[in-house]
Amino acid sequence: MKQFFKFVFATIVGLVLFNIIAIFILLGFISAFGGEEKVKVEENSVLYLNLSAPIAERGQENPFDDLGVPLDNSSSKIGLLEIVQSIKNAKNDKKIKGIYINTQGVQARYASLKEIRDALVEFKKSNKFIYAYAETYSEGAYYLASVADKIYLNPAGILEFNGIYTEIPFIKGVLEKLEVKPEVFRVGEFKSAVEPFILDKMSEANRLQTKEYLEAIYDVFLEDISVSRKIEKTQLRRIADSMLVRKAEDAQNLGLVTNVAYEDEILELLRKELKVDKKDNIKFVSPSKYFKTIESKYSKNKIAVLFAQGEINSGESGDDNIGSATIVKELRKLRKDEKVKAIVLRINSPGGSALASDVMWREIMLTKKEKPVIASMSDVAASGGYYMAMACDTIVAQKNTITGSIGVFGLLFNAENLLKNKIGVTTDRVSTSPLADIGNPVRSLSLQERKIIQESVERIYETFTAKAAQGRKMNLDDLKKVASGRVWAGSQAKEKGLVDVFGSLDDAIAIAARKAKVESDYQVKYYPIQQDFWQKLTKKSKEEAFLKEKLGNELYENWKLLEKIRNWQGVQARLPFEVIVK
Repeated sequence: MKQFFKFVFATIVGLVLFNIIAIFILLGFISAFGGEEKVKVEENSVLYLNLSAPIAERGQENPFDDLGVPLDNSSSKIGLLEIVQSIKNAKNDKKIKGIYINTQGVQARYASLKEIRDALVEFKKSNKFIYAYAETYSEGAYYLASVADKIYLNPAGILEFNGIYTEIPFIKGVLEKLEVKPEVFRVGEFKSAVEPFILDKMSEANRLQTKEYLEAIYDVFLEDISVSRKIEKTQLRRIADSMLVRKAEDAQNLGLVTNVAYEDEILELLRKELKVDKKDNIKFVSPSKYFKTIESKYSKNKIAVLFAQGEINSGESGDDNIGSATIVKELRKLRKDEKVKAIVLRINSPGGSALASDVMWREIMLTKKEKPVIASMSDVAASGGYYMAMACDTIVAQKNTITGSIGVFGLLFNAENLLKNKIGVTTDRVSTSPLADIGNPVRSLSLQERKIIQESVERIYETFTAKAAQGRKMNLDDLKKVASGRVWAGSQAKEKGLVDVFGSLDDAIAIAARKAKVESDYQVKYYPIQQDFWQKLTKKSKEEAFLKEKLGNELYENWKLLEKIRNWQGVQARLPFEVIVK
């Protein structure tokens, strides 16, 4: 019995000790990730731009990324803000000796890449080095890397340099097979967002506008590379048109890259540059970590930067959508804050709900009566995105920003035959008035209903164009000549009077400070306040996480696209489908 009690006592003590240790480990784990990480930049460090994750306006780190913990990593994004500000700060930071860029799998559009690239061009004035490496370079990746002093390509890799393109999927055939009939209402020959539902290829008007803005973006691409690599634009076009780069050595022989080498060889060159012993590790620091070390000067005068990224709808904003309720709430708060002297509205949006766009337009108009409001266009600020910008005092864009698309459309789907013929479901109804169920998705529209909806779309278009003319101080007829839903590159938009100034977010901030007469004394603050990883984790949809795991990335993206289309019903102010330049 004595032996029994001894073993029981030992077991209890063991369990108690185990639980105490587990609690301490858990507390340490929570402490490591729950608090603000302290970052120290060591002497002889290199800013490492690893651009393999999607680039968003602001970053969102996943604290489990470096631990190999099997959680969904979709929340991990590299922030354009963090990248650009880190590069600018590193220019005069004696601890940072240079920049190393790995552009493998870069996921960003050209205006974002230009903003990073321009910051790198400015960094080079410090006479610090920039090295770039990738196993393969896409056009976008090379556009960014081409600014580097040394550009390295893996010997077995390839540099894609054969022109850029955009591709639109058309789902008319799918809808026909499903016996779903789209009901389309639009104004303007260039308002082509509805074409994928009613055509099997681009209309001539859409092909014309796409060709012209694509050429404008490509011209910026070639011009910037020409300056950095000291190769004539005509020669770059010849290389692309004939696809002369077919293996790594071709890229070196044509002067597009400086060396063909493996990454370990580049790292050895970096060690020599830094005078670091072979057995020692290079002290790399990422933009997300380095950004935390940048000290902002205090001032009672604040310039507020309000980020608006994603599709526009009513309600609250999320990671990939602009909610009018959120933007209105933030604008009201900033308008009442006496310390906020001016606001920069950072827009990255293809548009969305016409109603939500107008709600935000009204709040911007009220705000600019009290303090300057400057629009800073990112990759895209079109349709509803332009609706927001046109209310601002000044519009700043990149030459390769996609903008314009001043137009609206209405879209309904009639699924009556899908339900009846494919599933065997029929419906019947009783109403008090002939138009009580206008827009019902399980029956055809009458001529009277079509007329009512078309008039509504035309009325919204007239409101859009009238307000755009007012904001741009243009004659309405002149404004309509560049409207009709037509999409423009930033360089074209400036010529047409739709944009005021070429520049970055920092340029827009400088304009805001000047208009507020605080250019020599101000502090920049960013809004909305971001949720941290843990807050987002608790809100993340279990359904989406499950679908991503089961479908894989590519099918999951298609599922998300179909989810977006579900929200397209009603009057919309948005771009033609998904404009992605490759």
